[in-house]
Order: sequence, then structure tokens, then C-alpha cells
Amino acid sequence: MPSVLAFLLLPFSWLYAGVMAVRNWLYDVGWKESEAFAVPLINVGNLRVGGTGKTPHVAWLIEELLRQGHRPAVLSRGYGRSTRGPRLAGPADSAATVGDESWQYFQQFASRQVPVAVAEARRLGVRLLLQAHPKITVIVLDDAYQHRAVLPTLNVLLTELARPFYADEVLPAGRLRESRGGARRADVVIVTKCPPDLSAAAQAKVEQQIRHYSQPNIPVLFSAYEYAGPQPFSVEIELEARPLSTPTVSSISLPALLLTGIAQPGPLREHLESSGYAIQHHAVFADHHAFQPTDLATLRTHWQMGWPIFTTEKDATRLLAPALEASRSGLPFYTIPVRVAFLGDGGAALRGLLPPLPASNS
Repeated sequence: MPSVLAFLLLPFSWLYAGVMAVRNWLYDVGWKESEAFAVPLINVGNLRVGGTGKTPHVAWLIEELLRQGHRPAVLSRGYGRSTRGPRLAGPADSAATVGDESWQYFQQFASRQVPVAVAEARRLGVRLLLQAHPKITVIVLDDAYQHRAVLPTLNVLLTELARPFYADEVLPAGRLRESRGGARRADVVIVTKCPPDLSAAAQAKVEQQIRHYSQPNIPVLFSAYEYAGPQPFSVEIELEARPLSTPTVSSISLPALLLTGIAQPGPLREHLESSGYAIQHHAVFADHHAFQPTDLATLRTHWQMGWPIFTTEKDATRLLAPALEASRSGLPFYTIPVRVAFLGDGGAALRGLLPPLPASNS
């Protein structure tokens, strides 16, 4: 049941939804043009603001495209960056210049020759990528579901199991960027952050709700997170130079700190606690938060020698900023890498939707 505040905000939500509906209609009837490109575009996006798991799903797609022999690239807006305009990520860049997700993609895939670019106007970003890397065979768009100036070959819509779009309202009463009917543009819907053992009956119930808004017969898939062991992301003290042992189920919980600047940190905390860590303090910041020396100084007041400090791969891109080097010194930070695992035959179903390798690259 919506709160009183949300109820009072509903008229503004209807107004915003109406504006978005008119905008989408203009694209649907061709009065506003969606530009198509010779290279396939795979768009990964959502209807809701933040926190649906776009980054690990984009990484899954890049890994799969590489496995199939494609030469993929990644294009995003570069949210939170200090620069503007189309820009190719390079070794001299950082989270500050290309955005934290884009910098994470660059660090993860640069050694495998996957170009990463950012651009507010995605069509300019596509052109930049194709001009700089003409042998690209597919481009994955990170968070461009509402950016309709480019025409995707495959539209992948993500929705979080705990906060599905069909149970939400448009901003400001809810967290949707557009009405639930936007799901009709999806070629596939992926329900994210599911328990690995989510029952078939529960999946069917969610799928039924989604199909009230989506195109008939499109695949509805379910994915879960798989967490890897802690990984040090610097070697400033001896503790960080060696892997951190995960406590066994039978052992006493080990004290630890958690620092996050992401939209939905709850699943990571639950994973750490179920793995045997007792979170003594969780420093919670907004998504894309630009960490400051004072943030780490405050964190240090909660830390004791021997306690690991956990964070996400996305947050690590910002924590490694040169301006934080002195404040970070001596603090044993570890990331918990997260990867996507599909339930049932979901992975195979998504693979079947990916564009084929061009004949010239076969």
C-alpha cells in the first residue's frame, strides 16, 4: 500500500508519465527518429531508477560475446563523470573522467581489447566507437532503455525481484522513469537478484505479472548473483597483499566493516553475514557517491586492526582516486566480485537471442 506522501504525489506522477508517454509515442509513429546502425546494438536497461543489476549483466553479455568470437564494445552515458561529450576510455582515465561503471568495464576488459566509450548522446558514442574501432561486431549499451534516439537490435529489460516494475509508480510517487507500459519495448525481461532456489511456482507468478505489460511470448528469465571470495584491491599493508580467508560456517563470526555507494547494498551485506562476517559498521552512501577524505577518516574511527573493510568493485573504482591515497593508506580494503548466474535454462535462452557473428568473422 502506498504511503500518504506517495499518494499525494500521484498527480505529479501522472503528469510525468504523460509527458514520457507523448515522447515515446512520437518515436513510435516516427515523428522523432531512432537512428539504426549497421552494427547490432544490445541495450541493457530498466524502467526503475538504479539498483537492478545492469553492470554484472552487461559483463555477462560481454563475456558471452567474446566467447562466441565477437568483437564487442561497451557504450554508456558515463554518469557522474567530470567530462562531457563522446569519449573513449583509456589508461589515463579514471572513474572521475568516464564514470564508475565505465571505468570498471575498462579495467575488466581492456586486456581483451574491448573498447569502452561514454557519451550523453549515444548516437555520437556509437559513431566514435565505429570510427576508432571499425572491426567492432556488436555494441552493448549500458542503461539506454529510455534513450530512444538510437534503435537497439535487442532490448533487454531488467527488473529486480524485490522491487518489480509492475508494483511501482512513476516518479515522484515511485521510482519508475516511465510507465509500466514501457515494458512493451523489451525483447526479453530478466528478473534479477533472485534466490538461486526460487521455485517454478514463484517464477510463474512473477512472469504472469510481467506479461500484463510486456509483448506476448517474449522470454522472461530469472537471474541470481554469485559472489566470489574477497579480493584485495591495493597492497598498501601486508594484510592486503595476501588473500583473505573466508570464515567457515562453524567458526565464530569475524568482525568487518562495509563501505558502499551503490543503490542496493542489502544483498552484499546479507552475503557477507551469511559467509560468517559480523558487520560492525556499514558506511552507506548514495549511488555514485564521490568519496571524500572525510568519509574515510570517519570510517577509520570504526575500524580496528585486523578487521577487513569490504566494498564493491564499482565503489573501488572511486576509492582508488589519487586524492584519496593518503586517507586510504593502511586500511585493508577488499572487493567482493559479483557475477550473474541464470536460473534453469535462462542463460541458454539469452544466448539464443544474441546477434550472430558476421560471416567475415566466422
